[in-house]
Amino acid sequence: MTPWTPPPYADPTAFTERDITLDAAGRTVPGTLTLPARPTGRGVVLLAGGGPFDRDGTSGPNKPLKDLAWGLATQGVAVLRFDKVTANRPEAMTEPGYTMTSEYVPHGIAAVRALAEHVDRVFLVGHSMGAKVAPKIAAAEPLVAGLVIMAGDTQPMHHAAVRVMRYLADTGAVPPESVELFQRQAAAVDSPDLAPETPGSPETPGTPGLPFGLPGSFWLDLRGYDPVATAAKLDVPILVLQGGRDYQVTVADDLPAWRDELPDATITVLDADNHQFFAGSGPSTITEYQAPGHVDPEAVSTILTWLP
Repeated sequence: MTPWTPPPYADPTAFTERDITLDAAGRTVPGTLTLPARPTGRGVVLLAGGGPFDRDGTSGPNKPLKDLAWGLATQGVAVLRFDKVTANRPEAMTEPGYTMTSEYVPHGIAAVRALAEHVDRVFLVGHSMGAKVAPKIAAAEPLVAGLVIMAGDTQPMHHAAVRVMRYLADTGAVPPESVELFQRQAAAVDSPDLAPETPGSPETPGTPGLPFGLPGSFWLDLRGYDPVATAAKLDVPILVLQGGRDYQVTVADDLPAWRDELPDATITVLDADNHQFFAGSGPSTITEYQAPGHVDPEAVSTILTWLP
């Protein structure tokens, strides 16, 4: 595998890094604190997307959260990023009781408080599911001074999964029958019979199970959460960043809710960017995620320009 290399906009001599540990809800997770040599008093906590991601958002040869951390720190912004609680224990995602809230919120709050010891203002920068949960963390932690929503989905996740599977089937990345399976799984999530203890895997042969094998507790948590409505109640500035080529979280399906319900937010669409905020051309494909790349410098500069 091609090793990660620093993006051209990062200067490793402009900051220092050290390992930290965050302790919350009876679990510890490791993280990295990045402190600029010339601080501006601003800091960001990075929140990775859905799945057992580490602090760098490692996916194949790429580390988009490390790109962001180094790019922001080069320009004087302190950054704290951390392994999700499932990063070293992914099997926890299939256990009863697992929720998005339990995976993100306790350590997200701990990260905000830890970074606040080093800066004047702390912002959350969330990607994908990390963007979805960022308003929930901000609602629970008054130290959060603002949000950056990067590819934040607003469609119900189980319905969006059907749309994404249809896109992937159309591009030949998955077999057509995958769409029908996800449709059946989405119906199971919508069912009034869904219970917290409902397992994600099929209980009996011929039943669909739940999307991605995640348990009923996870889907009930999501069913009861509206990220846009939660964000609209916050009295903090918000930047919404969207990739124009993103087929997972899209301009057509997800961005309208942010536009309609957050009239005071800054909304920027980077037309060339995919879901990882890597620039390219033509329709985005799943194989694109395995090509070495870096977060678009325009995404980094947009965040830097916006940060109050």
